[in-house]
Amino acid sequence: MADAEAAKCLSGLLNGIAQKVYYNNTEITEELLKSELYPELSQEEFTALQEKMSGLLKSIAAADMDHAQLEAFLTAQTRRQGGGGVTAEQAAALSRFWKSQRARVRESLLAQSRWEPGLRGLSWRVDLQTAAARGEGAHSGPVALMELELGRAGQDSEFVCLEFDEAKVNLVLKKMADIQKSIDSIVHRT
Repeated sequence: MADAEAAKCLSGLLNGIAQKVYYNNTEITEELLKSELYPELSQEEFTALQEKMSGLLKSIAAADMDHAQLEAFLTAQTRRQGGGGVTAEQAAALSRFWKSQRARVRESLLAQSRWEPGLRGLSWRVDLQTAAARGEGAHSGPVALMELELGRAGQDSEFVCLEFDEAKVNLVLKKMADIQKSIDSIVHRT
C-alpha cells in the first residue's frame, strides 16, 4: 500500500472509530471499516490495529491533550519497542485527526457525561403566609418557595415548584452538608 493510501486508510479508520465511539453513529461497524479500508488484512490484524488506535484515541481524549501533550505522547509511542508502539506515519495521522476533531470529541464526551434532564435555572424566595392562606392546622411562619427549571437538550423546559418550611430547609441544608463531606472524603480534601 502506498504511503498516501495508507495515511488515507488510517485517517478513515480514526474517523470511523470516532463516529462509532464518540458520536454514537450505529451505522459504523467493525466489518464496514475492515471491508472499506483494510480488505487485504486478516481479521486478527485488523482487530489488533483497530484496538490499538481505539486505545490511543481513548488515552488522548481522556486527557484532552493539547498540542504539546499530544506531541510528547506520540513521540513516546513511536519510541516504544515491540508491537505496542506506533509508526511515524500513524503518529502523524493521529496528530492530524486530533487537531481537527479535538473540540468535537470533547463536546461529545461532555454531553455523554451530563445528567438528563439538567437543571437550567433555579429561583427562590421566602414568603410569610397569612392566616387565611394557612387554613386550619397549617404551620405558621416563613416558607421558602423554590422553582426549578429542568430540561433536556433541544426541548422546552419543565418547571417544578417546591415549598419548604423552616424544618425542611434545615433538613435540606444538613443533607447537602452530608453530601459535601462525602465528596470531600472521596477527593481527600479536609
